[in-house]
Amino acid sequence: MLEDVVLADLTAELPSAVRLQRLVRTLREYFHCGAVGLLRLDGDALCPVAVDGLTREALGRRFVVAQHPRLAAILARRETVAFPPDSTLPDPYDGLVDNQVGEPLPVHDCMGISLHVEGSLWGALTLDALTSGTFDARAQDDLQRFTLLVEAAVRLTRLEQDLRRLRLSRSDAVEGGGESREGEIIGQSPVIRQLLDELAVVADSDLPVLLTGETGVGKELFARHLHQCSRRRRRPLIQVNCAALPESLAESELFGHVKGAFSGAGNARAGRFEAADGGTLFLDEVGELPLAIQAKLLRTLQNGEIQRLGEDTPRYVEVRVVAATNRNLYDSVRAGHFRADLYHRLSVYPVPIPPLRERGSDTLVLAGHFLELNRTRLGLRSLRLSPEAEDALCSYDWPGNVRELEHVISRAAIKALSQGACREDIVTLEPGLLDLPLAMPSAPEVAVVPSRSQPRDSLHDSVTRTQRQAIRHALDSAEGNWSAAARLLDVDASNLHKLARRLGIK
Repeated sequence: MLEDVVLADLTAELPSAVRLQRLVRTLREYFHCGAVGLLRLDGDALCPVAVDGLTREALGRRFVVAQHPRLAAILARRETVAFPPDSTLPDPYDGLVDNQVGEPLPVHDCMGISLHVEGSLWGALTLDALTSGTFDARAQDDLQRFTLLVEAAVRLTRLEQDLRRLRLSRSDAVEGGGESREGEIIGQSPVIRQLLDELAVVADSDLPVLLTGETGVGKELFARHLHQCSRRRRRPLIQVNCAALPESLAESELFGHVKGAFSGAGNARAGRFEAADGGTLFLDEVGELPLAIQAKLLRTLQNGEIQRLGEDTPRYVEVRVVAATNRNLYDSVRAGHFRADLYHRLSVYPVPIPPLRERGSDTLVLAGHFLELNRTRLGLRSLRLSPEAEDALCSYDWPGNVRELEHVISRAAIKALSQGACREDIVTLEPGLLDLPLAMPSAPEVAVVPSRSQPRDSLHDSVTRTQRQAIRHALDSAEGNWSAAARLLDVDASNLHKLARRLGIK
């Protein structure tokens, strides 16, 4: 019996995600249907938390209720809502059901029911069957009867989350019962789940955290998540892009200045440290800070002391510092570009963020998120990936990580429209639209040994050719951003510009 299986899962010590996934799978087997979705209401949208029979990228979507009349009808009632096979209302899962990817759903049965936890609307459970007549009156009654078990599973999951929050914020209980999506990390791979568990523990401390990882992995998002999980979440989170600070203004920007401290300082101004007092200061691209500022930053980390530019009296702030870099700071220390003592202060708790290629099926979950964003932005009825496009995304190495994936999806959607796709149809993105030549297996490189009759390049010509190739590859990876390309090549941006001009690239 379904009740016995669900009750057994409720009493077993299972991770929340596993429990809910087993629940939707059990419901799909019981009702002999094609797909089951468990969706949580978040503001004006329903977000899938567990699905069975839908594509993996469905987990990354947000279904805005106002744009989906079937979902709106389900949420408006407490009892089972069934849609006949000839219903004219569009189905939110068009193109997302397994074996129907990229195609409109054929005539089928659909039913769903709203879910309530502690008297408040929590979300919805939806079921789709490709065979008409599957959801008869008995099936509708069964869904109504099983709703209590589904709500119990959801309530247990919510209690576990509340308990974790209480443990992490013993002296700072969370107000209200809502779950914020701001700073949400999208992904369900084991490596991301383990990372989030680790961040949940370190967030409760005031230790400095150093987030490391390749460009585009989302270090800023993880910094925000860390702040929101901490006891400082009601205090400010101030972000500083260290790479964008001119050396002449960096000290004033971080520590403030008094009136007349320098030309143009018409008024006294507090720095970023004072703005973050009691909260968190996020130093993005901290490896780009000038050495002179690094010494002042070290003093602040040691004793909380800051001194405005032009002021003799020190001030004191209580700030937690979270730093991020895509550089290897240890190598920068050895090269003399970064202070060793500051490196050790910042890296009390280093947290490496995994690149996208190590996150498994998270690539498709994130792709689903970006597909839904572009569907809304471009006014499309539906935007999907073909199975071949999914394979291409999963086989690509993603040197630009999540940021690159977002840009690839956005460009592909625009290309599809420019090539004649109709906004009222299901727009399916094929591999050619993704423009991922590196996703195809490349032929093995063969070393070419010049014959005696072949003219050999001079050393100067060989070096010049290699430099041009390296710069162009870095620019492609950085999407034309010269500063980002300089960081990828680990050279000073001004030197890169000079070299590019000399090589005829710029």
